[in-house]
Amino acid sequence: MAPIPTPAAEPDDSPDAYVGLPADRAEQLARERGWSTVRALPPGAIITMEYLVGRLNFEVRDGSVVRSWKG
Repeated sequence: MAPIPTPAAEPDDSPDAYVGLPADRAEQLARERGWSTVRALPPGAIITMEYLVGRLNFEVRDGSVVRSWKG
């Protein structure tokens, strides 16, 4: 049986640091800090609850990040 791979570590970064930033600047900063996937979502977007290591999610309203979370 093959060993279970160890997932890559997530960046040592707080999602709260992105709240209040313009969405484009927040995405650029997140990528610079090592997030492999960054997605911007409108308020109330329907998404799966699948957790993806290395993904940072932004809820964007009027061009600014109002909420940010991992996965």
